[in-house]
Amino acid sequence: MFFRANSLWSVRPPRIFLPISSLLPAAPVILHQKFQPVLFPTSTTISAHGRLLNLSRPVVMGILNATPNSFYDQGRGSSVADMLARAEAMLAAGASILDIGGASTKPGEPISDPETELQRILPVVDALHRAFPQAWLSIDTYHSRVAKAAVEAGVSIVNDVSAGHIDPQMLATVAALRVPYVAMHMQGTPETMQHNPQYGDVVAEVRTYLAGRCADAAAAGIRDIVIDPGFGFGKTIAHNFALLRSLHTFRICGRPILAGLSRKSMICKPLHVNPEGALNGTTALHMAALQQGANILRVHDVKEAVQVVRLFGELAGAI
Repeated sequence: MFFRANSLWSVRPPRIFLPISSLLPAAPVILHQKFQPVLFPTSTTISAHGRLLNLSRPVVMGILNATPNSFYDQGRGSSVADMLARAEAMLAAGASILDIGGASTKPGEPISDPETELQRILPVVDALHRAFPQAWLSIDTYHSRVAKAAVEAGVSIVNDVSAGHIDPQMLATVAALRVPYVAMHMQGTPETMQHNPQYGDVVAEVRTYLAGRCADAAAAGIRDIVIDPGFGFGKTIAHNFALLRSLHTFRICGRPILAGLSRKSMICKPLHVNPEGALNGTTALHMAALQQGANILRVHDVKEAVQVVRLFGELAGAI
């Protein structure tokens, strides 16, 4: 597929023709915004339980950790009452999705016990579904057993950091549940992923991996698939920023893109701050992710992320 290079610019360069593939590594940051239908036609809706969520404009996914050892909040406010209060505040601030997790996936963590996860998340999911029946709830798990129980309790999205590799039954389970699926790239497991991660070309390898997992998920019968490059999951700081700079190229997979950047080490280490001091850096990278085509921002701080989305809308509207 070819198009005329001089159709993209206000200044008239020589009349040459370029293959689209030659533009991917160095495409302008907002190229996909104006020319997405030509370059990367991407699905912009997901559906579950007879409801439709529109992702043609970016949305915010709020993080709710029902675990005592998450990398940021360390289990603070993980009681059901606390989670209800946090969920209410997130929804009031503009969150479109609430992502509930019952196991930490920070570096060094062993594979979790599904029974422990269920004990943590089911009371929370039940309470949230009763209190906010119209809210889109997501379950952050790599166990098919946990995903099934959570969806039966009211969850509408399965968010799997292993893209089905930790639990081989995950894809078939999600297909049977008929809910959207977030497939994330991770090199190794949470326990091993930061043990000297190596790539020849991190962008090409992660993109190829996710394209393959999309194909596998679709073959299993999953209709709505979201891709996540997995910032911080088996990547160095340099790998993470290479992925962020080239996030627009993941549009070639034809799926919505989720960016999970909130308060991660790719922000903390360059700025010499801890996660508590990483909100400003998170906000900066959220804008970069939106400019690169992210459809969903997965965040700890909903109010600030929603503000970024609104300002991005103003910026995009002015282009």
